Amino acid sequence: MTRYQPLNCDLHDYLEIACMRGYQLDIELIDGQRLVARAITTRTSSDKEEFMVIEQAGAQQDIRLDQLFAITPLDANAEFGRIVLSEASCGI
Repeated sequence: MTRYQPLNCDLHDYLEIACMRGYQLDIELIDGQRLVARAITTRTSSDKEEFMVIEQAGAQQDIRLDQLFAITPLDANAEFGRIVLSEASCGI
């Protein structure tokens, strides 16, 4: 996998809201794959890579944040719509 590029700081709020609310998300990855999964939490590895932890079909999976292209909450009363995630503009 390529060298980690931190997510734009302003976009972290959307991920945190999705995780706090446990939103079901349509997740678009930069390689064109799509997943439908529940947002669980975010985490940072010891080498400073950031991940969103999702749950899909009863199993948890980590997705590195710089692999995300867009997220769209599927919950009826979600606090935001489709968010396109961009390249890094802040370091960690």
